[in-house]
Amino acid sequence: MRILGVDTATSTASVALIEDEALLAEEIYGAAAPGETKKNHAEIILPLIQSLLSKAHVALADLSGIAVSIGPGSFTGLRIGLATVKGLAYDSGLPAVGVSTLLATAATVTRSDGPVCALLDARKHEVYFGLFRWEEKTLCAIGVETVTSIHAAVEALRPHACASAPLRAVGDGARVYEKSLRDALDGAVTVVKENMSSVAAQAAFLACDRIMRGASDDAGALLPIYLRRPEAETRKVIPSR
Repeated sequence: MRILGVDTATSTASVALIEDEALLAEEIYGAAAPGETKKNHAEIILPLIQSLLSKAHVALADLSGIAVSIGPGSFTGLRIGLATVKGLAYDSGLPAVGVSTLLATAATVTRSDGPVCALLDARKHEVYFGLFRWEEKTLCAIGVETVTSIHAAVEALRPHACASAPLRAVGDGARVYEKSLRDALDGAVTVVKENMSSVAAQAAFLACDRIMRGASDDAGALLPIYLRRPEAETRKVIPSR
């Protein structure tokens, strides 16, 4: 079973191709090369997918399905990723599955005896926050995903910080607020800086079982998970009568 994974929720876009439990190939677009202007996700996501499939010598028709991270994350990035996957699903007839970006981010930490916290930078001193734990081969949520201040996130993590089974924090939010996490949790937290695989790859692995069982999503009904209202909506002013 071959599945294409797509992630455009953060500043680092990624695409990956898996076959059963093996990662065949992945492409990651992060910082621009020296002297180059960084392209936006709309410009690079289809070329990334085309490059990935070409290098793997796989055609779209050879796939079993497509997985896409559906948030939280960049509002614009999420819309681009979903629009791209919906177009591919419609054109090819392939099933599509939406996967939480926080869950897929946490799943990049594939070995951990303690909890895994996914933190994505939501700007304005806030983070998208999700806490998980590995139970055998299944990554299970501890509580609900939310957007909150870094201070509130630290307080939510405090009961789970244990020196014998260190808490692992992953994601761009964990890197941005690494000092706050370390200072507040007295060293009982490890910030994972080098992921073992991309978010796109983990989205594909997480979607594999559902695609195998024929439990894919309705591509047309897939919506991004924002966790907070778009800034444009919060700035709306209701006119006086």
